[in-house]
Amino acid sequence: MDCTRRWGQWRVFYRTEDGQPAYFPAAWTDAGPPDPFVEQAQGRATARWEDVLRLAGKVTQGVKENPPHV
Repeated sequence: MDCTRRWGQWRVFYRTEDGQPAYFPAAWTDAGPPDPFVEQAQGRATARWEDVLRLAGKVTQGVKENPPHV
């Protein structure tokens, strides 16, 4: 197993049972470098869940459907 930065993202490389190379994002594991945002947030959220739901309700109220141009 190897953790390398490729294609702009940290990835964990490994070999499958049949010997084929494979990979997945290191963010899915604890193998990659720590995410600066996650470290800075320290488990805190920027908004309460109730506030996010209320905002979503207000946004959907203001959305008007445009009829398709035929």
